[in-house]
Formats: sequence, structure tokens, C-alpha cells
Amino acid sequence: MNSSKTSLGKLIIIPTPIGNLSDITLRALEYLKTVDVVFAEDTRQTLKLFKHYRIQTPLRSYHQYNEHFVKNQIIERILNGERVGLVSDAGTPGISDPGFLIVRECVRNNIDLECLPGPTALIPAVVQSGFSCERFIFEGFLPHKKGRKERLNKIASYDMTTVLYESPHRIFKTLHELGEVLGKDRQVCICKEISKIYETTIRGTIEEVLNLLDNKPIKGEIVLIINSSNHNLL
Repeated sequence: MNSSKTSLGKLIIIPTPIGNLSDITLRALEYLKTVDVVFAEDTRQTLKLFKHYRIQTPLRSYHQYNEHFVKNQIIERILNGERVGLVSDAGTPGISDPGFLIVRECVRNNIDLECLPGPTALIPAVVQSGFSCERFIFEGFLPHKKGRKERLNKIASYDMTTVLYESPHRIFKTLHELGEVLGKDRQVCICKEISKIYETTIRGTIEEVLNLLDNKPIKGEIVLIINSSNHNLL
């Protein structure tokens, strides 16, 4: 396989804040201001960031429903010499967000790409959980239906910290199901709205966390960290 990269254009993957707009890096701002175009998962969301930092770069939309079509446009623009920025709603594109197909297509076409380091919900949640960080596995979002039971059983077999992303309207179902396969005394940590005004961290056994939540409506993005059965919370 030819490992040389095309000299034309470039894809730059740019992480954006998951909450507090001050969390963006100086390098990310520089790229957002100097690339030829930015493809955003939700242009309405990205416009808030652009207005805050007075960025005037043209915005185009890509998301899970048009990504197969848009990736071809992006490849063509890069081959025509453009520097294209790629952002998701928050965090790093491609991590449980659209963007993977675009990155893969660039690799297939020997197109130069660069992924900047930056904000992510995953790492802060793992660290502040208090669970072991030496080894952990990221499972992203659980399947809604097909394969869900198999994935839960797989998680039960892990001997390390496990990290999930979960939506507010499914968190109770997930905790109940985890209690069935792991036992209600397994320790978990819920990190909600990381870096935002209402950031909340809830620690305890599955049963304790469910009692604390008390089936009350929850809002915001959630990271669920599951302690290994081989470790105790300090």
C-alpha cells in the first residue's frame, strides 16, 4: 500500500468544548479561524462557539443522516487544495459521534489528516470517579435493542473499569439492567454535564445511585463509570 500522502489539502479534526467555552485550546481556535471551511455536526450549535470567538469561517453541515453523501464532498474539496476543519456538537468527532466515516475515507485516499488534542467527557469522568484508571474499557453507547443483552453480559466479564455514554431518558433502564447482571452492590459513578454550570457527580452502589436519583427526570449528557468487581472505592 502506498503510504505517501497527497500534497493537496488537509483534514483537521478539531475537538470543541463539551460545556464551558473556555475549555477550547488556542490551537483549535487558530485552525477554526484559518481553515477554508468547517464541517459541523450541527451548525446551530457550532455557531454559538463561532459567535463567542468571532469566527467567520464558512460552515457546512454533516451528521449521521448525510455523512455518507457529505464525505465525498469533503474528499473532493481537500483534493482541490482546501484545508477542511471537522467538528462535532461537542468533544472529539468520531468518538460516539459522526466523523469516523470521513476520517476513514481520508485514510483510504491517502489524504493528510491531523487530529488535535482537546476536550472530551471520557477522561475527566474516569479520573474523578475515583475508580482505577490504570486499565479501563470504553463501551460508548449501549445498543438500544439488538445485541444489548450480549453487551451487558460482556461488561459483566470485564476485570477493569468500564465507561459508558448514556442518554438521560435511558439511564434508569441501564442502571436496572446493570444491577441484574452485575449485582446491585456494584459501585458506579455518574458524571453529568461535565464542565457546565450544573455539573454533578454521583457515586455509590447501583442501588444507592438509583435511590438518590429517585426516578426524577434527568437532563444533560451522562458518562457512567462502572467499577471493577476486583477493586474497592477508596
